[in-house]
This record gives sequence, C-alpha cells and structure tokens, in this order.
Amino acid sequence: MHIALLTPAQHESLVDLLCELHAYYRAPDDAQPAPAREQIRVHLRERLLSETSPLRLVVAVRADGRVVGLAAIVLQHSLVDPHPHSSGQCQVKELYVGEQARNAGVGQALMAWVARYALEHGCARMDWNVKAANRRGQAFYEGLGATWVADRLSYRLEREGMDKLVDATDTAR
Repeated sequence: MHIALLTPAQHESLVDLLCELHAYYRAPDDAQPAPAREQIRVHLRERLLSETSPLRLVVAVRADGRVVGLAAIVLQHSLVDPHPHSSGQCQVKELYVGEQARNAGVGQALMAWVARYALEHGCARMDWNVKAANRRGQAFYEGLGATWVADRLSYRLEREGMDKLVDATDTAR
C-alpha cells in the first residue's frame, strides 16, 4: 500500500471510494436521492480539487492502483497563538477507509502519514471531529494516542438558519 497526496491518475478510483463513502453516511430515512457518480466526479473536480479549495486529499492506494482510503486535511495557522512553534494546525476534515480495507491498518497508516506531513509543514497539532455515537471511531482515535478535547463543542448552522441570520442582519441595516 502506498500513501501520498492524490494524483490525477487516481481520480476515478477516488470517485469509486467517494461513492462508497456517500452510501455509508447516508441515513436510511434520507429523502434526498443518493448522489450520482457523475455528481460526485464533478464535486471532486470542481470543488474539492479546485484552485480555491483549502483541502489536501491524501489517499491510500493498493498495488493495483485502487484507492482504499482517504484523509481530507486543511493546514492552517491559529489566530490566537502567534508562536511559530505552535501556531500551525492540521484539521482532519474526513478520514474514510473502504469497507474491504478496514481493520488492516489503513486508517492508522493514513493518520501517521498526515501527522508526518503536518509536522513537516510546521503544524504543532492535529484536530478532528467524530460523531458522539461512533464508538469504534473514538476507540480508534484513542488507540492512536489522541485525547478527547473536553472544552470544545461543535456547532452547526444549517441553510435555513443561515438564511434567517442573513435576513435578520439585512433587516437591521
């Protein structure tokens, strides 16, 4: 298995894995239709890999060229910590290993590669989210030596809330 940043030759194989990822995360009661392969391909090409995207896509690839795992990461600097030795941060936006490759060390290898890459690019820490119900994921991350950040919570503002916020602000002007 080889781990590196995504290359153009791996795009179609990554589309296969992204199709699997979408099916994996899809709720059984989801009213929206599953995205078609072409939608996923366009999303990859025009958004995830665009010049303006901050994402770096790291892939685990088998000897036959098949992408079996991915990590989507963003390197950034802290606004509140100006010290060069500690301001760099690596945000892991997604870690996904295909069903056929799970429990074979792919996730750990991806995270180790990301850690090395982050260190080489001046990062002093890595952060990511995991669903509260994902006990296997939590155990995996703790097995890597990660600790739960007790003083942090995730918040989300969905489209409807965003629209209301913008409307309320526009009305107040």
